[in-house]
Amino acid sequence: MLTLNGTRGRPASFLLTGFSGLGVSSLPWLSIPICSLYIVAFFGNCLILVVIKWQPSLHEPMYLFLSMLSLTDLGLSISTLPTVLQLYALDSREISVNACLAQLFFIHTFSIMESSVLLAMAFDRFVAIRHPLRYVSMLTRARIRNIGLAVVLRGVGLHVPAPILLKRLPYCKSHQLSHSYCLHPDVMKLACADTTPNSSYGLFVLLSTLGLDSMLIVLSYILILRTVLSIASREERLKALSTCVSHICAVLLFYTPLISLSMIHRFWKRAPHHSRILLSYLHFLVPPVLNPVVYSIKTQQVRKQIIRLFHLKNWTGSRMESFRMPREK
Repeated sequence: MLTLNGTRGRPASFLLTGFSGLGVSSLPWLSIPICSLYIVAFFGNCLILVVIKWQPSLHEPMYLFLSMLSLTDLGLSISTLPTVLQLYALDSREISVNACLAQLFFIHTFSIMESSVLLAMAFDRFVAIRHPLRYVSMLTRARIRNIGLAVVLRGVGLHVPAPILLKRLPYCKSHQLSHSYCLHPDVMKLACADTTPNSSYGLFVLLSTLGLDSMLIVLSYILILRTVLSIASREERLKALSTCVSHICAVLLFYTPLISLSMIHRFWKRAPHHSRILLSYLHFLVPPVLNPVVYSIKTQQVRKQIIRLFHLKNWTGSRMESFRMPREK
């Protein structure tokens, strides 16, 4: 049961929402594919991190940025995992206010961090194609480290006010959230007080991060395309563009569901609730699952090192087994 904290209209908890119309018996079955996606996301991104960590040939700017992308994907998955499993695996819809505010802080922080990393990767591709001879000297490890620090500070700093502003609001309306995790606009609309500061803050963060990042990514690819078209050889053009395929896929996986969800919220307010839930899952869950797959398939160096890692593991296991067999006899 929901309770109010004194006379100030502050709820002790909120209620999560999943796909409506599903019976209790259907929730465990739905939790199986959802858990499978989380497992794939976790092991896929961890595999990328392990391969880049232990292979010196991948200690280059492109792959260091890829490791940042994997870290943000892991953080985003871990941020949404507790309430999604709580809802579908345990059939528990209630979440405390403090836990909800903490979750929305981490979800939005890692989401902005992922957008920042995608922008950094676009800059990396621009430098690699526009200035190939100065690529390594321009993107040194110290500069990459500073870029990573800026990504973290930007994501954390911009979202520290979010839980503070929401904490001060009274909530006397329905405590039913629209998703299976806490998001800033979703919690804000439940308040029964003036939310102009919250709304203005949210719009500022959205425009200064996701909006600005997407415009700069598009601009970087316009400059990349101009540079590629100036290359005389057709083979060299295709080779240069092929290095951008994985990043383009990652950008589309991240921004397409986000833009679609924003368009539905603004221009199709009567859209089925299932469509909003599905798009939110596509935005928060699908990129962490597919980014490692895309980079493993499209990036030859990463694919070779993953195959080499598994071959080395299998060879080590077979050697250990051959040493054990005589002793067992």
